[in-house]
Amino acid sequence: MAVQHRRPLTRTLTTATALVAVAALAGCSSSGDAGDSSVDSEYGFTTAEQVADSTITVWVDAAREPIANAFVEANPDVPVSIETYDGNAGGSGSFQTKIALFDQSGEGWPDVVFSSQTNDASWAAKETNGTQAFAAPLNKGYMSDDFLSGFTDGALDPMTVDDTVYGLRNDLAPVVLWYNETLLDEFGYDIPETWEDYEELGEMLAADHPDYILGSIGDSFVGTYVYYWGAQAPIFQLDGEEFSSDFDDEHSVAMTDMLDRMSANGTLVQDSIFSSTFVENYADKIVAIPGPAWYAGAIFQNPDNVNAPTGTIGAADPLYWEGEDQVTGNVGGGVWYASSHSENLDAVAQFLEFATASDEAVTLASGLPAYDSAASSWLDTQAESGYFVGDFKSAMQTAASSVWSGWGFPSFSAETAYAAIVVPALAEGKTIADIVPEWHQQILNEAQVQGYTTK
Repeated sequence: MAVQHRRPLTRTLTTATALVAVAALAGCSSSGDAGDSSVDSEYGFTTAEQVADSTITVWVDAAREPIANAFVEANPDVPVSIETYDGNAGGSGSFQTKIALFDQSGEGWPDVVFSSQTNDASWAAKETNGTQAFAAPLNKGYMSDDFLSGFTDGALDPMTVDDTVYGLRNDLAPVVLWYNETLLDEFGYDIPETWEDYEELGEMLAADHPDYILGSIGDSFVGTYVYYWGAQAPIFQLDGEEFSSDFDDEHSVAMTDMLDRMSANGTLVQDSIFSSTFVENYADKIVAIPGPAWYAGAIFQNPDNVNAPTGTIGAADPLYWEGEDQVTGNVGGGVWYASSHSENLDAVAQFLEFATASDEAVTLASGLPAYDSAASSWLDTQAESGYFVGDFKSAMQTAASSVWSGWGFPSFSAETAYAAIVVPALAEGKTIADIVPEWHQQILNEAQVQGYTTK
């Protein structure tokens, strides 16, 4: 294939129809026909015929576009086509749907894909109707052990299937307790340490300062990953091919009851934290809020969101149930995938290392990088900036090593059922307890559709 472009070609992927058209025109794309490929025992998968200097197509969401552009700037000799899509946000399933189209046509696959979800390896690592799995094995000779060992312990676990790594974690997203030190001092409150402290603070806040809040339950990722995962609620578990969801467990019941009480007293609101109404009504009224590491850049330092003044916001250790394990939830932490169909695997590896471990990856990160050296640099930069109060680095490190291991990673997202059932029910004035049976059934239905046995 002749090289046509060495600067980024940025497109937006919108509909399945458009993608089929792209695939039909991709005359130089790798074929799914094993007859056109050769087994590379060093890499552990069947590779397409390699075409030196061929363009690699990189799919990113809008937030990752800067790192893709930075790669192009730093590597002008590597031809890259950058295409933007929704990043599989909210468990949309767009990543899997789009790849399925290329599997059917036998060509057109992107070379690199970023997904905001951590569960895609459950399908991307599997052969589909005779077509080789999309995700390339990374630890069978393709990427060096020295590089892979640089990731924070446990960071690659969700992308590891039968001891084979199929994706690289972009960032860690453990949940910490964000707090506004200025407001806590003004009101005379202490930083809560447990879920019980958090609810008690809500009761005091509702009585004494009713316009101020402790969070929102209007986003599907918050309800599921921040609160239920952080509460050790076993509503989303996987054992092999058996999926289970237990809303009767004491942890599940306790969290449901707490959220309903705090919603009733007004300290938990229903607005999405990314909505204009949330920013307008609550940006300066957040006393504390549990949330992932990436709130640092996406919420508090974002001119279009809370944009808190320097020296007001801090991160504290995650909340936990009194007398129980000090664990926390996790919200995403995007993943980079290399296509097993790529005709320029050298360039793909070069891109992946840059996107996860380079100085630019540190500079452009809005949250805690998954690569250990990058994480350390990012934490030092944040701590030394003077923006955050308290021991920011310690809280982040504590959270990163405390994610509860009881949550499952099936091929579908916990967010979709919450968005379909819980969010509209709350808008109608119902409590979460009111619709737990319907929510539970929706989760089980989604699991069954994906082929899991349920209990």
